[in-house]
Order: sequence, then C-alpha cells, then structure tokens
Amino acid sequence: MRLVVLGGGESGVGTAILGKKKGYDVFVSDFGKIKENYKEVLLINEIAWEEQVHTEELILNADVVMKSPGISDNSPIVKKLKEKGISVISEIEFAAPYTEATIIGITGSNGKTTTTMLTHHLLKAAGLNVGLGGNIGKSFAWQVADNKYDLYVLELSSFQLDGIENFKPHIAIITNISPDHLDRYNYKYENYIDAKFRITMNQTQEDYLIYDADDEAISEWFKTHTTKAKLIPFSLTKTFNEGAYIQNNKMEIKINQEEYTMDTEYIALEGKHNMKNAMAATSVAKLMQIRKATIRESLSNFQGVEHRLEKVLKIQNVQYINDSKATNVNATFFALDSMNAPTVWIVGGVDKGNDYNELMSLVREKVKAIICLGVDNKKVIDVFGNVVDIMIEVSSMDDAVRMAQRLTEKGDVVLLSPACASFDLFENYEDRGNQFKQAVKNL
Repeated sequence: MRLVVLGGGESGVGTAILGKKKGYDVFVSDFGKIKENYKEVLLINEIAWEEQVHTEELILNADVVMKSPGISDNSPIVKKLKEKGISVISEIEFAAPYTEATIIGITGSNGKTTTTMLTHHLLKAAGLNVGLGGNIGKSFAWQVADNKYDLYVLELSSFQLDGIENFKPHIAIITNISPDHLDRYNYKYENYIDAKFRITMNQTQEDYLIYDADDEAISEWFKTHTTKAKLIPFSLTKTFNEGAYIQNNKMEIKINQEEYTMDTEYIALEGKHNMKNAMAATSVAKLMQIRKATIRESLSNFQGVEHRLEKVLKIQNVQYINDSKATNVNATFFALDSMNAPTVWIVGGVDKGNDYNELMSLVREKVKAIICLGVDNKKVIDVFGNVVDIMIEVSSMDDAVRMAQRLTEKGDVVLLSPACASFDLFENYEDRGNQFKQAVKNL
C-alpha cells in the first residue's frame, strides 16, 4: 500500500511516521520548503520526500493520500488525485483506526483552543492518561505511532473535518459557528457550517454532542438535520433538564441524572465566551466521571491560552492585551465585548471575507482610536472611518504599539485583536502576538 503525504509539516511528518510503522510505502511531497528539523526526522526514519515541487508520477500512484489542512481542495494536485478516484483524507482520519483510545473532538469558529486546553487540563488533573493534539501541539498521528495515551483531546478545524470519512469522536463539542475561512468554501457560509457538523456525522447513540444552544448557525442546522448522538446543550440564557447553563452566578451542569454546581466567581477565565468554554469542558469532565473537587480546582487555576486575551503588561496604568489569535470578526467581538475601559484597538491583516458591521455597536461604545496594521486597510477604514475620532495606518508592530501609547491616558486599554489572518506582515498569529509583546516590553 502506497501512502502519499502532501505537506511536510507537523501533521504530515506525523502521518508519515505512523504510516511507515504500519507497513505503508510512504512518500512525503511539499510544494513549499520542509523545515530542517522535519527533514531530519524523515531521514532518520528512512522516509522518501521532496520539497518545492509535486512530482505527479510519484503522487498519482498512491493508494491513499493524506493532505495537510493548509492545502486547498482546489490545488491542481488534489484535483488530479480526486479525478483518479484516489482517497484524499486528513491526518485525523488516517490515524484514528490505529488507536483504541477514547477521542474527544472539539471544533468551532472560536473558543476551540481554549476549550481544548481546558478540557485537557481537567482530565490531566484527574490523573487520566490523556494526549492533546489535532490543530495544536504534537501531531495526533505521531502520538498514535508512539502509542502513549488512553484518551485524546483533539482540536479540529473545518479543514481537518473536510478530510474525514469514518472518523468519530466519542464526545464532540461545537463551541460556536461564525463566518470564517469562507475563501475556502466558495464564499458559502452553509458549506462552512456543514464542514463543522461533520464532527458528528458518524456518531452513534453511544456518543455525545456538546454544543452552544445560543448559537444561531447551530440552531438553524438542527432545524433541518439530525444526529444520532446524545445532545448536551450549553447556554448563558436558557436552562435545561440535560445540559449546562448559568443561573444566579452559578454554573449548573445536569448530565445522566447527575447535577454539578459551581460559583462562576471561582472560574479563572474571564468573559461570557469563556463561561461557555468552561461549560463545554466541564460537561466532558462530568461525562468522564471526574470528581467535583478536581473540576473546581482545575477551573480556578487554569491560566488560559497564549495570544488569546493575554494580559501583557500595565504601563503608566494602561493595560496592553494580546489577542492575536482573533483571526475573525467573531473572536474580536468577544474581545471588545469584554473590555471595560476606553480602548485603542489594533486591527487588520488578511481579510477572509469579514463583515465588520457586526462590531459597530461595540466600537461606538468602547473604542476611542483605531490603529490599522495591515497591507490593505481600506475595508476597516470604510466601515469605521466616521465612527471613531482617530484612525491611523501603520505597517509595523513597533509603530502600532508606539502610536497606541501616544493615544492612551491612564485607565485605558490597548487591545491587539486583528479580526484577520496575519500573513501579510507576519509568519502567523503567534509571530504577530510575540512581536506585539516584544514591542510593549520595549516601550
């Protein structure tokens, strides 16, 4: 059996290692450059590879192809594979059959990293032998090859879910759905929503789907679709006989005839959206029968995720906050919504079909100045030009932070929450966030 891996990054190399271990004839092909550390791993494992080219005769003879999530279905090589009827799957689909572990899969437009990390934190604190993977951390396939864990908590992007056929998590979470990556879905929101719901398509009545019952796109989907999984909704506004909700500043979780209550003041994460992430993660903990004391302690000591509403420094009584992970409008909505002081907002980057009007009321209420940090800021300027008094364009993070300092007075907040991808000026959102933190430290 010939396994061809498209993309020589973390998921690609992990899949290659697992494939080799399972007796496949493995070939890795990357249209870009493969990082040196990954090349070394491939060489040590005697796996053939190529970079900066896709040699068709070495690819189109595959029995199965694992495509890295960053590669579009519209790329010429993927189209040719599909024309030949060759199965093109994601790392998650390839690796899942090789593990007996219980899988918890988490998807959503926002909150999925925080929910994934928090769920992992809860299960690990309970002493369970649990791995973390998918869209974050070490490749799932690589971990399966090493065969270490009884449980996996996987963050799953819509791109990874596009490439599944039989994969099913025992517990699935959909944190929320808002327009994102529409450039990859022919600018059709419904295609993107359907991609997210692929997480539950193979679930049975033995499995669970935890979801945000306040989310419009999710509610709409349920009007015309069903899943066999047992449903566990969570909400800030509704109450349930089976599910999770907030009432009188208490988080209440009712699952399988058991009830769990906790004062929300003990939850370390701040903001309404984080209450939802906490409800989702705690629902998993209850399904896994984790002790109440462990849950309470874990929720109160969880530190949050880097580049997600991360408090960097307070300088001259101005708080600088790094929310570089906000790569879409909905994430920035949560960020602005949780600001309690006049805000200088740093925004911009590669727009993925954003509708900034959703932010209008929050910008009017909270934002005193906007700093546009991107190559093309026209859309942001068109929407907010008449709404805020001060609007400035910059082309480097240092300039953005220095300008922000000039525009603030005591008690203000400087918020980097770009609502866009980062590839115009930075390597990725981590690079953008790290540059912001460095620039703040240099003030």
